This record gives sequence, structure tokens and C-alpha cells, in this order.
Amino acid sequence: MTEPGQLPQRIDELEAELAIRERQAADKELQLERYAADLRETFKQERARSQQLRESYMLTVRALASAVEARDAYTGRHAERVAAYGLQIARACGMPVADDPQIEFGFLLHDVGKVAVPDAILFKAGPLTAIERAVIEQHPITGSEIVRDIPFLGAARDVIRSHHERWDGAGYPDGLARHAIPLSARIFAVADSLDALTTLRPYRGPSSFAEARAMIESEAAAHFDPDVIAAFSDVADELIEDIRRSIG
Repeated sequence: MTEPGQLPQRIDELEAELAIRERQAADKELQLERYAADLRETFKQERARSQQLRESYMLTVRALASAVEARDAYTGRHAERVAAYGLQIARACGMPVADDPQIEFGFLLHDVGKVAVPDAILFKAGPLTAIERAVIEQHPITGSEIVRDIPFLGAARDVIRSHHERWDGAGYPDGLARHAIPLSARIFAVADSLDALTTLRPYRGPSSFAEARAMIESEAAAHFDPDVIAAFSDVADELIEDIRRSIG
């Protein structure tokens, strides 16, 4: 117990102790603010570096896609169009692949394996022989091998290898069916067919978007995933046409 005469001294001691604790608390708060500021700055720097890295990846992928397409004057900017169509369909599906950059990379590089296909086969005007068809059908495997050891193209391999698989299992190269086909590849197959049907080719003229849509929708549950087709049906013609006009 504190004697009455000692009370003023004890109050002074408590006030001094309180002042010390307040200074310590203020110092800790200041230190925490400095830490927070450092973290914010570090985060901004890392985000900027990540953005620069992603932009570098995209430029590399687009350059490679352009090199592949330079062989064929008829496809033009096919990879860019089909990537944009594919992302729009993915968003209509409400699927998370829509915002995954690796999926977009896969859409852009889907035909990278065709660099190994001889021009005489790739641009043959007449029907292909069985051997020539086998060479063409090897390009998804070749493409997936080309990007196999590139870390930022990990998920892109699903599209590159499986974009010619069919919902009914009659596709290639692995004969996958239904949900065994990666979702990104199921989405891409619809976008790829849309661009193929609406693009001028040496052997036919382009179909209208309405005609192409009807042909694609007729293949639901055969060539294409019916859920993806349902989402594709919800994408307005105007959106598709805007993509076509903006890319060319």
C-alpha cells in the first residue's frame, strides 16, 4: 500500500511510466507505418515488374504466332481473331479461363506445330493422302512439344495439343471425348470453326456469321461441347462482328 505522503510521488512515477509507454507506442506505430509504406512500395514495384513480364511474354507469343501465320496468306490474322472469339465465348460461359493469360497464349499458338508440316502438304489444293493426313494430324503433338519446357506456356499446351479433339471422341491426336478434353480446348474448337467458316479460303468463299453459327450449333454434342455451344449462342452477332472489324 502507498502511504498518503507517498501518493504524489507515486502519481508522478505512474505519469512518467505512462509517458514512456506512450512514446514507445508512438515509436512502434511510426515503425509500422514505415513497414507498411515499404510493403506498398515493394508491391507496386513487383506489380510493375509482373506487368512488364506479362507484356514481354505477350509480345513473344504474338511474334511467334505471326511467324507461323506468315506462311499462309489466306488465314491473315487468324490467331488473333480466334483468340478474341475464344475469350468472348469463355466469358459467356462464365468460365475462369477467360482471364488466364496462359489460355490466351494457347489460343494464339494453337497451330505452332504446323511449322513442321511441309508446304506441299499444308497448302495442297486437292485431297490429302492417308500419309499426308497423318502428317497434318501430328501438328498438335509437335506444337505441344515445342512449348513443353516453357513455364509461362504450361496451360497453353492444353489448347495446342487438344484443339482438334471432338466431343464425340472422333478427333485427334488422342481421341479424347467429352470432359476428358480440356475445357480451354473445347472452347477454342468453337472459336476456330467460327473463324474458318467466315474466312475466305482458296476452295470456297466465306460464310456469313449467321450461316456459320447455324452450322456450328448443329454440331452440338457431336463435334462440340453442348454447354459451350449454349454459351456461344448467347454471344451477339454484333460482338463477333466488332471483333472481326477491329482485328481485320
